[in-house]
Order: sequence, then structure tokens, then C-alpha cells
Amino acid sequence: MQINVGAIDKIIRVVAGIVLIALAAIGTIGLWGWIGVVPLLTGLFNFCPLYSLLGINTCKIS
Repeated sequence: MQINVGAIDKIIRVVAGIVLIALAAIGTIGLWGWIGVVPLLTGLFNFCPLYSLLGINTCKIS
């Protein structure tokens, strides 16, 4: 796995993931909120499989 998620992208993913999971856990948005696990994990691992398929790289380090 090559890093393809940059710093700002990572922050947005982690925050969005935590917010979605928290809202799902307290029952505000329902079960679909658990999809927040995906952006959380892609942010934590600095790797997005969809970015690889589309040839996108937001990381400034080569």
C-alpha cells in the first residue's frame, strides 16, 4: 500500500468518520452512520483504495 491521502484529506476523513460513528452510536442518524468506519480507517492508514483505482494522490510526499 502506497500512501495516497494527504494531511488535510486525512484530517477531514478522520473527523467525518468520528462524527458519523458518534451520531450512529447515539441513534441520531441510524445505522447508515456506521459507514463512518470507512473514512476513519482510510484516514488513519493514509490509504484510499478508490484513490488508487482513480489515480488520485493528495499526498505531497512522492
